[in-house]
Amino acid sequence: MSAKVLVLNGPNLNMLGVREPTLYGRASLADVEAACKTRGAALDLEVDFRQSNDEGELVDWILAARGTYAALVINAAAYTHTSVAILDALLAVELPVVEIHLSHIMKRETFRRHSYVAEAADGLITGFGAYGYELAVDAAAHLLKSSAKS
Repeated sequence: MSAKVLVLNGPNLNMLGVREPTLYGRASLADVEAACKTRGAALDLEVDFRQSNDEGELVDWILAARGTYAALVINAAAYTHTSVAILDALLAVELPVVEIHLSHIMKRETFRRHSYVAEAADGLITGFGAYGYELAVDAAAHLLKSSAKS
């Protein structure tokens, strides 16, 4: 049975491909989902892919992941820089966490350089556009394989 990985996407990512394509790229969120599922299948991972503009819904999904998923990939989008609630939820579930951002957040506005998510994440992938999600699924597989050896 393959391990399950939850991929969560925060606010405005439903507009991916349309919103500021020079910054975020032309791939739609559906394109990103398909790439994640394809990459996951190649790694014997089942990928559950979700998006919400609602912080509370993201927190609920994170908390419900405990005992159901083996790892979590998250692009909390703007909540990355503001949400202690998401940080607390990520810490509570005690799962491997990979943080992903389409743009290179360290090259952006100063307020985007701080990530609450990073305080709970095992690693951060930033600046590779939609391809970064495939890297994040790879990273989740690596974390799971590494933890299985220990």
